[in-house]
Amino acid sequence: MIRVIALRLIGAIPNLIGVVVVTFLLTRELPGDPAAFFAGAAATPEAVEQIREKLGLNKTLIEQFGLYLFDLARGDFGQSLSTGQPVLTELVQRLPASLELTFFALLLATIIALPLGIMAATRPGSWIDHLCRLITTAGVSLPTFFTGLLLAYVFYFLLGIAPSPLGRLDPVFSPPRPVTGMYLIDSLLAGEGALFRACLAQLILPAITMGVFVLAPLARMTRASMLGVLSSDFIRTARASGLASSTVLYTYAFRNALLPVVTTLGMVFSFLLGSNVLVEKVFAWPGIGSYAIESLTASDYAPIQGFVLTMGVLYVLLNLSIDLIYGLIDPRVGLEA
Repeated sequence: MIRVIALRLIGAIPNLIGVVVVTFLLTRELPGDPAAFFAGAAATPEAVEQIREKLGLNKTLIEQFGLYLFDLARGDFGQSLSTGQPVLTELVQRLPASLELTFFALLLATIIALPLGIMAATRPGSWIDHLCRLITTAGVSLPTFFTGLLLAYVFYFLLGIAPSPLGRLDPVFSPPRPVTGMYLIDSLLAGEGALFRACLAQLILPAITMGVFVLAPLARMTRASMLGVLSSDFIRTARASGLASSTVLYTYAFRNALLPVVTTLGMVFSFLLGSNVLVEKVFAWPGIGSYAIESLTASDYAPIQGFVLTMGVLYVLLNLSIDLIYGLIDPRVGLEA
């Protein structure tokens, strides 16, 4: 298995190289001049040219790309012009916030979507089936920014039962000692129950906002996959053999229906990780999505390139994880396939 995993990772190298090349070229095509932006509106042409020379923007495209590759080989993602900090340092600081939000939203969506899809498939045409269709339709129809604003308005402004949607932690608390960078886990490791509850309270609304959106494809795929499996010959044989309904449903039907659900789970996870910028903006969540957008508006090349490359690496690891999960669910599906 280790050999197969190593081969998969080696095979992903051309994809990452393509990501590096395409991202570099696209960032150079962004409208605006970074040198003029950071020089200010009152800067003289000579001052703008000095900044351009300092940033290396006066070099040819090939020379800039060569310097970028040389820095990447040394593990240097460049420096953000907006913040003045190394890009790698800021990505490492912000990535746990995005991962924590994404994992928690996916957990909430999975807890609701899987049972809902199973019940809808076992009772087609019932009120549960219609409820499943209603929820999935609403989930894909409502924009995430609208859902987030609505939740913040209702639960924070009107009812006052949610904390202010301003970041990962209420200002009255200090962040936990960093271990993983995820506040929920770090507060548990530190044994601080009050801090854990405060972190969870801040996480609930943005996680529900994202979870509602991904609940729809998960529930819909679970329902469709279960309907297909439940009509199979081996399920009818299992029922005719006198097996308990729960055994037929969960041991045989659900396990065989799980592969397409896992595929959908991987797809929505990758989508959430790269496109949760709207939720991060609504709730002032300091993740990598908002970091990339802020850099994009400032024509700051290095953070954008670092963000896209980080996403590429995470997608490679995600696809590898899905392949491993396939093998655990169904041993007939090998990594060599």
